[in-house]
Amino acid sequence: MAATPDDPAVLALDIGTSSARALLYDGRGVRQPDVQAAAPLAWEAVDGGFEAPAEELARAVDDLLDQAVARLRTTGRAVDAVAVATFWHSLLGVDADGRAVTPVLPWMDGRSAAVVRRLRAQVDERALHARTGARLHPSYPLAKIRWLTESRPQEAARVRRWLAFPEYLLLRWFGRTHAHVSMASGTGLLDQRTRQWDPEALALAGVHPDALPGLADTPAAAGGLREPYAARWPALARCPWFGPFGDGGTGNVGVGCLERGRVAVMVGTSGAMRVAWRGEPVTPPWGLWTYRIDGSRPVMGGALSNGGNLFTWARQVLALDPDDVRLQAALAAVPPDGHGLTVLPFWAGERSPDYPEEARGLLVGFGLETTPVQVLRALMEAVAYRFGILYRLLQPHLPPLHRIVATGQALLRSAVWTQILADVLGQAVDLVDVQEASARGAALLALEALGEGDPIARPPAVVRTIKPGPATAVYREALARHERLSTHVLAGGPAA
Repeated sequence: MAATPDDPAVLALDIGTSSARALLYDGRGVRQPDVQAAAPLAWEAVDGGFEAPAEELARAVDDLLDQAVARLRTTGRAVDAVAVATFWHSLLGVDADGRAVTPVLPWMDGRSAAVVRRLRAQVDERALHARTGARLHPSYPLAKIRWLTESRPQEAARVRRWLAFPEYLLLRWFGRTHAHVSMASGTGLLDQRTRQWDPEALALAGVHPDALPGLADTPAAAGGLREPYAARWPALARCPWFGPFGDGGTGNVGVGCLERGRVAVMVGTSGAMRVAWRGEPVTPPWGLWTYRIDGSRPVMGGALSNGGNLFTWARQVLALDPDDVRLQAALAAVPPDGHGLTVLPFWAGERSPDYPEEARGLLVGFGLETTPVQVLRALMEAVAYRFGILYRLLQPHLPPLHRIVATGQALLRSAVWTQILADVLGQAVDLVDVQEASARGAALLALEALGEGDPIARPPAVVRTIKPGPATAVYREALARHERLSTHVLAGGPAA
């Protein structure tokens, strides 16, 4: 739908782990396809972890905005606001002049695992989790700060402030920065109820609150780009910039899941299951987390480190049929749990609900007769089992009548996987075709701050509803087998 001249327009900057996108939305949250740009973000594998030079990542985002502004100029479109959504749990340190003195560490960097094990012996982790909404885990900045301080003391000694990557971008663009409560809520350092830095968490990280950015609540808007960015992006120079918001929270907004009766499930590169509401946060079940979309909306759920990345891995490594139609037909032909395999799908480690520091994937039951298609089907089912565990933890906090709303390219491209998910959950799944849910959600939050309406009133249309079938009973037994293996292995037992 084309925007009218009087319709407000929001440029959404969505910075994911593997790529960044700039997309234009009108005042109804409808994406305008004539203004869009995308850029990959590259991470280096270093000493068993992942990192990237801050300047290189920042230049990639700057170049992306160059593309977006060029499209705005070509189309003659004006922008009323910029909304920024980014991946949670990143960290870097800057010196007194705002220059990066450490690389950026993303959520998937796990080198602080030994630090986490040591910290768990020093604190009541359940009490910490109840306040901060976060477990002790290498994905969180709490552990990353302590690890950098101990493993790279010369770099850490030069750090004057610890920032998330989007906060570093604000510092570059505006000469000042802040930690929006949404980003701060994913650090493991914020008390979710007081919305202030948690003293015990700061002590565990070994950081003084002055070494963190100031906290900002909603609406949090920056404005007035400094040079040379004001001249570089004149279309964005004077409009308000909202956020940065955590992209998991904006994903819920983007698919219209902002009440307890609507549970968002996303399967992209990784996976997540989340429920959000307006009001005060609750203590999350052990195994789930609580973060914030903004000052008035908590979001509770779990995150999986594995999703569509397993599908991509299998296609590449197992030399599966490159034709997607034929591959989906072959996957559909494998009976539910009909491959004889039990899988722990931890190829990229794992987060919820167990938060193992050094989890690795495991494939049990493999034989000479096992086919590549069976392996892929087993991986898809195993990811669904992980969602089944999260769903069981969330259910006590949901009303009896609730909907599962699912999106993400991995599900949109695979009717087989969506059916597996519905069968494992034992609940109907509403599939919505929102290809950029996080970006749309950020745009809707900006429109709300501009006084342009309520994001809940703009849920996307349901493409189709997938009902659970007779395989539910089969998967109930398979899930129990999966959990027995997971419990045994994560407790330190042998693989088989």
